[in-house]
Amino acid sequence: MMTLYGYWRSSASYRVRIALGLKGIEVRHIPVNLREGEQLLAEHSKRNPQGYLPVLELEDGTRLTQSLAILDYLDATHSNHPLMPEDAILRSRILAASLIITSDISPIQNLSVLKYIRAEHGQEDAGVKKWSAHWIAKGFESLEKMASPDTKFFYTDTPMFFECCLVPQIYNARRFGVDMDRFPNLLRVENACQSLEAFKTALPEAQTDAPK
Repeated sequence: MMTLYGYWRSSASYRVRIALGLKGIEVRHIPVNLREGEQLLAEHSKRNPQGYLPVLELEDGTRLTQSLAILDYLDATHSNHPLMPEDAILRSRILAASLIITSDISPIQNLSVLKYIRAEHGQEDAGVKKWSAHWIAKGFESLEKMASPDTKFFYTDTPMFFECCLVPQIYNARRFGVDMDRFPNLLRVENACQSLEAFKTALPEAQTDAPK
């Protein structure tokens, strides 16, 4: 059995949990507490020199990092419920939409970035929250316009690579106070996702390391 090192509220870990659920893959979950700095310990740096989550450890001990790379690996090795279509143009569009989240939005509100802003620039929590919400909303404005009006999910009639990225980002958007009523297309996709078991079991609050 593979092992997933993650954190209950890590959006990158959340993406991988969704993909595992869609693929029907059982893994062993081992939490790494970001709030307590466990990702900075030598034990974790051996798993990922970057000190980030998630890390997927394969049965033979091989360790994979970066959530999108892990999703790509899972799709390449498990053919059931494809996360990417065969059509090259649609695949490119799904990847582009996913990168808006994982490259443009998500890194700006990572825990390490927010800690740096507070420490180096004297920003209070309210200022950091407002700053984060601004960049999430800016990215969502683009995605709202890109959504297909003719499909159940963002571009397709089944949840794929993009939905693994979108749902965790909407979860974070609410944490930072983003008014999601501005984005009805994204909410429509989220609602379709949250009716599925793979998304329910991946919820942060459903994880064993979530505060009870």
